[in-house]
Amino acid sequence: MSSVSSPPPTPTPASTVASSPAPVEETASDGSKLKTFLSILRKFIGVADLASVRFSLPSQLLEPTPNLEYWNYLDSPNAFIAIGTADDPVDRMLEVLRFWFTKDLKYAKGRPCKPYNSCLGEFFRCNWETEDDAPRIDTRALREPPSAPGSSASSTKSGRLKTPGLGSTDPRAASSVSVSQTATKPTKPVRISYLTEQTSHHPPVSAFYISCPEKGLHARGFDQITAKFTGTSIKVMPGEHNLGIFITVEKRNHETYQLKHPAAHLGGLLRGALSVTVGDMAYITCPETKLKAILRYYDDGWLGRTTNKVEGIIFRYDPENDNKDQIKDVPEEDILVRLNGPWKEKVVFTLGPKPVNSHPPEEQITIIDIAPLSVAPKVLPPAEEQLENESLQLWSGVTKAIHSKQFSQATTLKQELEEAQREKARQREKSGEVWKPVFFEQTTDKGGKPELTEKGREVLKRAQNGDWHIEGVL
Repeated sequence: MSSVSSPPPTPTPASTVASSPAPVEETASDGSKLKTFLSILRKFIGVADLASVRFSLPSQLLEPTPNLEYWNYLDSPNAFIAIGTADDPVDRMLEVLRFWFTKDLKYAKGRPCKPYNSCLGEFFRCNWETEDDAPRIDTRALREPPSAPGSSASSTKSGRLKTPGLGSTDPRAASSVSVSQTATKPTKPVRISYLTEQTSHHPPVSAFYISCPEKGLHARGFDQITAKFTGTSIKVMPGEHNLGIFITVEKRNHETYQLKHPAAHLGGLLRGALSVTVGDMAYITCPETKLKAILRYYDDGWLGRTTNKVEGIIFRYDPENDNKDQIKDVPEEDILVRLNGPWKEKVVFTLGPKPVNSHPPEEQITIIDIAPLSVAPKVLPPAEEQLENESLQLWSGVTKAIHSKQFSQATTLKQELEEAQREKARQREKSGEVWKPVFFEQTTDKGGKPELTEKGREVLKRAQNGDWHIEGVL
């Protein structure tokens, strides 16, 4: 998916940038940038997959951010580390869904634009330090039947008041399990480590691994997109090797959740105001708990107005016969939870098969409120500890030139990197060498779950210890 702007990272020193000052070039307006972008895209109408073409854009149209740095799912790391906390399987699925709605915070609140294409063998690593402050989800008391006939209302109320995170004397706790904003400097930080590597160039694929030993959590997958220009928007879909995010909860007998991405649209090209919309299905499955979530995203509403609405359900399913892909096909007796709301604003859930709107407001629990959130900062390796093929070092010259508005120089440096990659490919072809990733066992995998090499495991282990040295690994 196209990347989104964020506060630019501090550029790393770049020996490739000329030391003599160059005249500052005029910065194009967003409107003129989009016109240039649109004129380039029109050449690719009818092309089945823009991502496979990997056409080169002028540097003034790029976000000064490497693709591997920006393409991650930990926009709200405190939502990730809360997965697996609840004892009840339904509540753990709700924890996964809460994370799901935070993973694209950058797209919900930012301005879409284009990052650098990744080079084969390029890698990126970082940590997140986060508070363990996501409200606990415990809906079991709310799902228990009343203890005696005629006591439904009082029993339900009593049950809610005893339910951590869903009820207390604080009315906010009674109506929300939404995560709070992660503090810049957590008082009791939980550390999450991240490693990603560009494992394939044709097609462009990267593998990633997220590790949080303290919480017994890891996540992994392959990132690959296909993209098609429709004439008014760019449709972005998961590529054949992108089977979603696989989250494993080690302390829950290694139960694993597969989160499949929906297709999305990058629109607003003609209006000059880019935005990301989703109008597709997303699925989350957990074979161990035999629970599945279906999310239906709606793109356009009345008179073509974008609603960004999502509705969803959690239901019991048979992993050996997973044949329910539409909400309407699921029997009501199997539905345990319903969800509804605008995914760029606030999503609520209710218990049971009845429609969300049929429940009184006090029974509509906020699972995520986007409004107060912003993308959490990363902890990056010091520049002197980074290798030359590490994203921030590899692209540092281009980044520094763009920040200095030296766009011609940035484009030249970018083209030199791209040509160096092509030359390496020619040399490998000439010698018959087969390229292999360093940190992952395979370039792609039919199961969608990349395996770390010994070097990959060591890099993540050191990152967990706050050690960015890479001597002895490479």
